[in-house]
Amino acid sequence: MNFFVKMKGITKSPPSVNMSEIIWSWIGAFIGISAVGFVHYRFFEQHDFILMIGSFGASAVLVYGAIKSPLAQPRNVIGGHMLSALIGVLTLKMIPDPLWLGSAVAVATSIALMHATRTLHPPGGATALIAVIGGEKIKNLGFIYILLPAGAGAVILVIVALIINNIPKNRKYPEYWI
Repeated sequence: MNFFVKMKGITKSPPSVNMSEIIWSWIGAFIGISAVGFVHYRFFEQHDFILMIGSFGASAVLVYGAIKSPLAQPRNVIGGHMLSALIGVLTLKMIPDPLWLGSAVAVATSIALMHATRTLHPPGGATALIAVIGGEKIKNLGFIYILLPAGAGAVILVIVALIINNIPKNRKYPEYWI
């Protein structure tokens, strides 16, 4: 019975966010994802490199919408993506089949490694998964996937966050670096 009691929650819904916070989150996410997309399409796409991956959308939620969260700090964003990319690529090379097993190993191991290194960033789990289940363009990147897209894209998102999140007087980013 206690097992199910724990599922009812312990607090009320989170407080609402003011309009300024909503607008700055939107501006940051728009500019951050635009910057990654622009660099991708301008410099990488014609060379069969990829800079835009789905996990960056989730990172944008954190670095522009939840800027005080430990999960949104530069160490976590960059480290989480790069370590998870490494785990994803290694897993693909060691367990290419069955896909479900490689996927589970990549995500679970990336979570464990992010915990161990204090770089927990939930989108990192998606970065590891993308390395395993991604298309041929992703899989053909091999270990380059760690730098492009995982590292470079995360760095771009953080640079934009450093600029945008510090423009308004009531926002400050980051909370910490290391």
